[in-house]
Amino acid sequence: MLTMLYPLGFIASLFGLISWFYFQDNRIKSALMSKMFLGGFFVYLFSLAFADGETPYKLLILFRDMMILGVVTSVFGFLRKKQIIFGGMLALLIGLIPILIFPKLSATFPQSSLAVDNNAELLFELSETHSIKELDQLASTYGLTYERAFYPKNESITELDDYFTVNVPQKYEHNLKAIEEALMGTGIVDYVEQNEEVKVDPMEASSPTKKKRNYGINDPDLDNLWGFDQMEVDKLYSIIKSKKIKPKRKAKIAILDTGVDAQHEDLKANYTSTKGSYDSDKAQHGTHCAGIAASVSNNKKGVASFSPNNKFVQVTSIKVLSDWGGGTQKGIIDGIIEAADSGADVISMSLGGRSNPSRVRAYKKAVKYANKAGAIVVVAAGNSNANATEFTPANTPGVITVSAVDVNLNRAKFSNFIQDLDMGIAAPGVDIYSTVPQDKYATFSGTSMATPYVAGLLGLLKSIKPDMSTKEAYTILKKTGKTTKNPKETGQMIFPAKAIQEVIK
Repeated sequence: MLTMLYPLGFIASLFGLISWFYFQDNRIKSALMSKMFLGGFFVYLFSLAFADGETPYKLLILFRDMMILGVVTSVFGFLRKKQIIFGGMLALLIGLIPILIFPKLSATFPQSSLAVDNNAELLFELSETHSIKELDQLASTYGLTYERAFYPKNESITELDDYFTVNVPQKYEHNLKAIEEALMGTGIVDYVEQNEEVKVDPMEASSPTKKKRNYGINDPDLDNLWGFDQMEVDKLYSIIKSKKIKPKRKAKIAILDTGVDAQHEDLKANYTSTKGSYDSDKAQHGTHCAGIAASVSNNKKGVASFSPNNKFVQVTSIKVLSDWGGGTQKGIIDGIIEAADSGADVISMSLGGRSNPSRVRAYKKAVKYANKAGAIVVVAAGNSNANATEFTPANTPGVITVSAVDVNLNRAKFSNFIQDLDMGIAAPGVDIYSTVPQDKYATFSGTSMATPYVAGLLGLLKSIKPDMSTKEAYTILKKTGKTTKNPKETGQMIFPAKAIQEVIK
């Protein structure tokens, strides 16, 4: 409801104010337009006040909106005596409402319409000086049940052990906002948010795009890897061979997804199991990502990865999504913690959902925990042709977010753009051929496919320089990257040969 009231209130305020200025010489019409403005502005302020978001974010939105109101109405006020120009500008503004203004305003608080986990609707952080028992009265009022959310191995370096989930009875599920406010009002809870659902949404392509290049290895399906051609992976292999580069240790890449087929012919020599229940994949998505990141090169089977043999990286699976590709914020954070605790060097997440940059506190702490454990976290930008700042965990501080490009290095038509994020990078993501369960191969498109390319390269680099931090890694990827056709929207495309040269020089 508030998602609709907010843009409607703003638009009513805008036209009320323009009309007020236009009819200022007509007392009756001016008074009528002032009422329209005040009514719309009240609706706007009400929706802004009760929208789902933190106060700093709302103040930023308020400042933005007031600037727009001021500038637009000043322009129309200046033009009110020039009726032809005024009419043309007004017609243009009206035309922009359905195609630009309303969609942009509606996306300001996108989390209002998101689905949440029915068994754990809310996630909150308990103040360190308080006990969960102090919330018993509130639990009794609404019939709530609490359960500790996360169990990090090293609790001394994080506050994730202070997080709890809240199961809300069905009769109160329509009133989550009131329960959130009640929890915050106790003074016992530092932070609360909805435990949002996330998903994967790859798009199947009709056939792989074929490119021929001699890579010096014997995998039979290399012609299907156009990304290898654009990234000149033959130069990478040549540098590793000519300079006799050897890993200091095997880097572990954790694929947080729908599981991975551990017995796939082109993965099993590089695969290490974290848990048996993670080693199968009915949805295909996780196995496809694993093949991009770490398929076995030079084994006379299928495809290859950036690692020219199985000495540089190993891949594992942390199953955080169901067999149909759905999951929750809590489940993904659990997966980040588990991957970090199991010694992952790179955590690859080809998943996410529409959310808000003000609602990433738990994700941010999980990423920080993983970084302290030595892991770099890589996340898909999303497939909605929108700003990645509106998608989580792509908008989480501390992650490297990956956009997708096509064979001509244009931003893929579905790929979210990353220019407003601190660490955005690009990789091939259209018509990507890789492994799927039961020793098969398939072609998918999505930022889901671009992400494991970056994870695979980072795994290779970390095998050579194990102590590489996220910021250092991103600096190298950006500095050595290849310029795309839309560099502002995509960031630089990874270029493995130059990246490895930068690490070893």
